[in-house]
Amino acid sequence: MAPKAKEKPKPSPASPKPPFVPIEDLFSSLHSHVQNYEYEQAAKVADQVLAIAPGDEDAVRCKVVALIKSDAIDKALSAIQAFKGLPIDLRFHKAYCLYRKNKLNEALELLDGLERDPMVLQLESQILYRSGRMGACMESYEKIQKFKIDSIDLKTNIVAALISAGRATEVQGMMDALKVRASSSFELAYNTACSLIEKKKYAEAEQQLLSARRIGQEMLMDEDYADDEIEAELAPIAVQIAYVQQLLGRTQEAVEAYMGIINRNLADASSLAVATNNLIALRGGKDVSDSLRKLDRLIEKVGGAQPFQLANGLDFKLSTRQKEAIYSNYLLLLLQANKIDQAQELVSALPGILQDSLTPALLQAAVLVREKKVPKAEEILGQLAEKFPENSKPILLARAQIAAAAGHFQISAESLSKIPDIQHMPATVATIVSLKERIGDFGDAAAVLDSAIQWWRNAMTEDNKLDVIMQEAASFKLNHGCEEEASQLYEELVKSHGSVEALVGLIMTAARTDVEKAELYEKQLRALSGLKGINVESLEKTSGAKHVEGAHVARLEVSEETKKTRAKKRKRKPRYPKGFDPANPGPPPDPERWLPKRERSSYRPKRKDKRAQVRGSQGAVLREKHDAAATANITGSSGSVPSSKSGQGTAGSSKGGSQNVMSSEQPKGSGKSRKKSRS
Repeated sequence: MAPKAKEKPKPSPASPKPPFVPIEDLFSSLHSHVQNYEYEQAAKVADQVLAIAPGDEDAVRCKVVALIKSDAIDKALSAIQAFKGLPIDLRFHKAYCLYRKNKLNEALELLDGLERDPMVLQLESQILYRSGRMGACMESYEKIQKFKIDSIDLKTNIVAALISAGRATEVQGMMDALKVRASSSFELAYNTACSLIEKKKYAEAEQQLLSARRIGQEMLMDEDYADDEIEAELAPIAVQIAYVQQLLGRTQEAVEAYMGIINRNLADASSLAVATNNLIALRGGKDVSDSLRKLDRLIEKVGGAQPFQLANGLDFKLSTRQKEAIYSNYLLLLLQANKIDQAQELVSALPGILQDSLTPALLQAAVLVREKKVPKAEEILGQLAEKFPENSKPILLARAQIAAAAGHFQISAESLSKIPDIQHMPATVATIVSLKERIGDFGDAAAVLDSAIQWWRNAMTEDNKLDVIMQEAASFKLNHGCEEEASQLYEELVKSHGSVEALVGLIMTAARTDVEKAELYEKQLRALSGLKGINVESLEKTSGAKHVEGAHVARLEVSEETKKTRAKKRKRKPRYPKGFDPANPGPPPDPERWLPKRERSSYRPKRKDKRAQVRGSQGAVLREKHDAAATANITGSSGSVPSSKSGQGTAGSSKGGSQNVMSSEQPKGSGKSRKKSRS
């Protein structure tokens, strides 16, 4: 049979071509999707336009913007790279994508070559704000104001930047210049409250925050937000209210507020992080393990050059100061938990995480102190202070504290002397003088006081502390044998301020060196009331008060009026327990109810039944006793079943051993995490 011939394959039917859509209709559809906030559909329509008209500039820009609006930042960057060959300037869009990816330096470099129009300046301001460069950020916002843009969002950002730049006192003037009020939006009310917090007007700030929450609830309800959405939008205000309660000392209210925010889990990630950090700072060293568990949810351990990062994209949402607070608290908790290896791993990674920040160096010093390497910590902080003299104040303060705690008083005094803005403050001067006294350097201590006096004489300030410094300097010199210098200081104080304390000090000092001067100034003392009827000469002739032995105390005569007053005092009614009827008190309580049972008269000890229970014949009983004694000897020799006394001794020794092990693992001298942050 001949083989069957193969059938020729039938040609597949051609796929139907998509219907031709005019480009005008596509642009109309694109516009409709944009108006309805349907950005994913808008990006697809833009692709259809580009399929018909490759390189169309409007379609290219629409696609990139639609991808950015739909939070597809990676796709937007890929599209920008694909359109690189076209003569279309997409540098602004690329800079914005890099800003969203937190590549701030690259974004700023792209903006440098662009024209300084309002959009470029606003993006530059946002990048600088996130970078923590508040001075440059305010310069950009000042340039934007020249364009006179009437945008409530822009004005809100300007006020926020002004507060972050440490210029909270200028907020009200700026709001007046921008023609806005705190009640214009709940964001502006919130920022106004933040400025009040910076000025330490906490009660006013709390009222402003409550007003901001009320305004926000009304605005969001008008926009048909659900209750959960409203709570999420106003979560930063709730966290800030709890923070103000914390500052006002209402600790329990603050703890309950923070716990409520964390447990409901309706706030955004940044508000939850701030609430968690503030709660941990409020706890301090209490419940370290639970605090570590909470922070473990915020800090992720990843590989690569940067082994740690904040979870939920918090690196892009939190300010530099807030991130410093979270990492600092985490490290301090690790030290308190005696997890030194993890603390070392974290502190070695912090310079890459918190760039251009002094916090990593301060935390490294804390770890070195925990490892009892105090000289190394002092050396690192000293080098850092010399390298960054403009930001050396917190470094030198930390170095002074570490050195003082370690007994290195000279290093501590030198560190405080290098801080110009507080060098001559009374508290700093007193601390330096005390440190100098501890090392026996009284000459340098006196020189510190003389320098402070000279500085305050030339200082043009309203709150001048010259009299305080001179008073302490005179007292110091009097105590160390410099009566002449002390007398001069006291005399100057008396002439310039008329201080009674200085007058007394001058008389006491002059009595040792110049009696005539002492008598002269003694006449300026006001006579004490009640001393006119006392004969001083007769008092000098008496031999003084005599000691009276026994209890012979003179009785004071009580007047009749006093006796009547005492008699009129009514007696208080006795207070009975709840449910007690004084008419039917019942049986009296046992007078021996507080005595131990063995000491009561009714106690009768139990009698021991000495009668042996004999079962079987007497020979059987003797045989059982003999066998039991033999067993006790065998087990006692092996030591596996000790007797009752030896068992007590063994238990005591094992308990003592466990206590020794526990004490060797307890942390020593770790600091408390007190760090506090605001949203």
